[in-house]
Amino acid sequence: MSKSLVRVYRVVAALIAGVTLVACSSASPIRPIAAAGLSPDDQAFMQLRDAARQNDVGQAASLAARLSSYPIPSYVEYFALKPQLFDGFGHANPNAPDDQILAYLDKYDGQAIADRLRNDYLLVLGSRHDWKNFDAQYKRFALDDDTQVKCYALESRLNHNENVTEPARALLVEPKNYGDACVDLITAMALKGQLTSDDVWQQIRISYEDNYVNTGNRIADALGQQRPDDTLLDMAANKPPLLLARGVSMNTPSHQLALLAITRMARNDPAVAAATYSSIAQALAPEERSIGWGTIGYQAALKQVPGAVDWYRLSVNAPMSYPAYEWRVRSALAIGDWTMVRWAIESMPGTLRTRPAWVYWHGRALKALGDPVGAAADFGLIASRYDFYGQLATEELGNPITVPARTTVTDDEIRAMRNVPGFALAQRFYAMNLRFEGNREWNWALRGMTDRQLLAAAQYAKSVELYDRVVNTADRTQQEHDFTLRYAAPFKDIVERDAKQNDLDVEWAYGLIRQESRFVIAARSGVGAQGLMQLMPGTANLVARKIGLGSLSSDQMSDIDTNILLGTTYLSMVYNQFDGSAVLASAAYNAGPGRSRQWKAALTKPEEGAIFAETIPFTETRDYVKNVLSNTVYYAALFEGKPQSLKVRLGFIEP
Repeated sequence: MSKSLVRVYRVVAALIAGVTLVACSSASPIRPIAAAGLSPDDQAFMQLRDAARQNDVGQAASLAARLSSYPIPSYVEYFALKPQLFDGFGHANPNAPDDQILAYLDKYDGQAIADRLRNDYLLVLGSRHDWKNFDAQYKRFALDDDTQVKCYALESRLNHNENVTEPARALLVEPKNYGDACVDLITAMALKGQLTSDDVWQQIRISYEDNYVNTGNRIADALGQQRPDDTLLDMAANKPPLLLARGVSMNTPSHQLALLAITRMARNDPAVAAATYSSIAQALAPEERSIGWGTIGYQAALKQVPGAVDWYRLSVNAPMSYPAYEWRVRSALAIGDWTMVRWAIESMPGTLRTRPAWVYWHGRALKALGDPVGAAADFGLIASRYDFYGQLATEELGNPITVPARTTVTDDEIRAMRNVPGFALAQRFYAMNLRFEGNREWNWALRGMTDRQLLAAAQYAKSVELYDRVVNTADRTQQEHDFTLRYAAPFKDIVERDAKQNDLDVEWAYGLIRQESRFVIAARSGVGAQGLMQLMPGTANLVARKIGLGSLSSDQMSDIDTNILLGTTYLSMVYNQFDGSAVLASAAYNAGPGRSRQWKAALTKPEEGAIFAETIPFTETRDYVKNVLSNTVYYAALFEGKPQSLKVRLGFIEP
């Protein structure tokens, strides 16, 4: 009997017997405590957490009272206090209890959860325009990763008569993160003359473009007396043909409303929008005209509509959203127009232009246009990065991809990590399957660590089998590295065996698992994907039936042995469907085979794998493919002990 059949029969027998297969690793993996196995207090704690997330003041207070002796008082008190800062819609409560908040911040000063409450409190203080107390708390704020808090911080500076135009332009690029704070900042800047009416209209347009119409309409208040009435805004957003049928008057609001309407039409059908726009564009000023063509080009490029690049050519000097600037480059890459690639990148705002992707593609454009010196300068800027673009730039400079020298830490350095308070608390949260809180505590403990300390912390995480923390912690080092940690390879006997049985490169399987789950056994996505290889239930059951396993339970899908068997089998299936292209198969694993076939069908000529990956329309899948292939190259360098080529793995995609 073949090894493959032995393997299948062993899994089938175990499933029939109701036995959970155990990974054949050197130590049993830590598994989250099942909800049914939690103590009554632990269950009440988790209910308290949910009540806090829903800003349910009464339920949170009742549960907190039951947990007066719970061993994590800082979190019990936080979950009881937080709902008092916000209403049921997430808006800041102007009557939040300042004395209780300040007492909490003093009591737990320096802890991760106190910084979380400070984040919440800053939103309250900002909404009150209490800039004196806001500034006092902001100075003590550590993480500062909340866009709304940053908007209030800029508004405070504005209140002190500072010019905040440039940092605001760099920050105000993603309407989904605006909330109350950034809308407030836009209004305040307009009143101070630091944003023009054209700037405000641009913010409304990018909100409409992202389908955040309500946010755009709130931003419209910053126009003051020039604000169109709600009826016209509603027509532009929801009935654009009706608004355009009214004609375009000679005043600015009429022009801007027409651009809003075209923005909305282009989301639905770029070709129809282009035909409609052709009949009204001459009524607009030249810059206004280019804005309309830019938004049509953007939506057309996203939908892979022929002609997108031609509409983009008409967008000269148009102020656009960041995604629209990026897709102008991608539309030029797709047809191999390196002159347009160069121009499109050089037309980007500076904060966008310096991102690694556009530094790399600018270098490629210079190389294609006969400027090898300029190209090498660009590649040199990013070749030291350990990521997709750093790898590509390294190869453009004529160097193979290798792993850096390994820094080893001592047993004493690793043992010292056992005494880090944040790590112990993180492990308690992980045991309750509270990964959000666990990650917060773990990451807080890493602040200020040297490279050696980070590597010691990663080794400690490995010793307690927190493999996602191994990877994420080792990934933070700047000068000293250990890629056996950054690209950890747990469960290797299982992954290697199943990959070989399915004729897959084991390094590719690891590259995918690292991206999918970071080796979290019980990982579950918001859409229901499960386990190390993040299989959707429908996909898992399809593969299980194909290899004779029948239907699977949720627990069986998350079992290490079963999940890796099904995941590698499915990866092999899509790999064979796409003629051995790791790029297309990785895209299919993430977005489904139908999407990969659709994107391949849009090609008219063979396309470089790097360009194909760059022009995948779905942001998640585009980043996924790049990360999986980048991971694969480093795993191959580690497993094979020799230099690698990302370009070879990307290959060419045939139409």
